[in-house]
Formats: sequence, structure tokens, C-alpha cells
Amino acid sequence: MSISSERPVSTEQIYAALAALAAEPEADPEKRPEGPQEEDRLHLLGSLLAKTELEITAATRLTEEGEIEDVLETLLGWGEQVGEDPGLAVNVLTNRLQRTAVQVSEPEAEELPPGREAAFAAVMTAVYTLSAQLHAERGDTEGTRRALSGAEEALIDILQGMHDLRVAIGDAAGPEDQPED
Repeated sequence: MSISSERPVSTEQIYAALAALAAEPEADPEKRPEGPQEEDRLHLLGSLLAKTELEITAATRLTEEGEIEDVLETLLGWGEQVGEDPGLAVNVLTNRLQRTAVQVSEPEAEELPPGREAAFAAVMTAVYTLSAQLHAERGDTEGTRRALSGAEEALIDILQGMHDLRVAIGDAAGPEDQPED
């Protein structure tokens, strides 16, 4: 199954799915007297994705034994929709990781706490590493190098964020605790 061969889901269909789940956004009759428009499509898809993720979260057991079974069951459904196109699967995964990185980074925050900074870098390491593999599979050596450089920089950021968090809880010396030369 390839996304490019399918007819895209319309704005009306997305809105109808949200309405069926009792999750449709509040309509603003002054801004949109005729209802959702094509330019609202991505916003509505994000709402539908959030509703789906919340439903999965609510349905997932919070015990170690049960949780992995629940996750595997949702992955089966995911795999049925994505199909056997490995490029599409990686594209979906990369897109999900990028959304996660943005959510972890708190875009409105001026500075992230060290744990969030490290978590953001960890997600970006995965994005860069998947990208490096795709470039390598395509024979794009320069693209592979650029992606690997991004992954390496993100790994450094992970370690720095983890160290900063250790400093914050008193498990490691901070710059002010270092002896002067």
C-alpha cells in the first residue's frame, strides 16, 4: 500500500472522523461560517492523531507484562495500514520522531531543563541515524556523512544534558565546582 497511489483523505472526512469520536474542534462561525476548509486539513489531522494516541494510551495496560502485549497489538494494526513498503514505514517513523522532538523541546520555552534537552537530542539522534541509513541505501555518501554528523552532535548533546542533570541533583561536579588552574 502506497500513500501516493491512494486518494488523500478529505478535510470533511477528517472532521467527520473527529465528530464520530466526539473530538471535533470548536467551530468558529465568524472565522469559518462554511465549516472546516482545506487549509485546516493538517490541523485536523493533528487533532485526529492526538485523539488516536490518547485512545491507545487509555487502552494500554500499565503493567510490564501487559503493556508490551498491548503495544504489539497496536503495532499489528499500524503495520496493516502501512503495508510492506519499508521506505514508507521509515518515512512515517521519521515524521513521528520529528513531532516527538518538537513536543519534547517545548517550542515556547527559552531554555530547556537538562533532562528535556537530553531527551530532545536522543530523539534527534534517532532521526539522524534513520536518515543516514536511508542515504546509505541510496548510495548518497555525502548525505550519509551529513546525517551521521548530526547524529554525533546529538549524541554529544545527550551526554551533556545527562551530565547537567547529574550536576543539578548533586551527583556530579559543575563548572563552579571545578578547581581553577
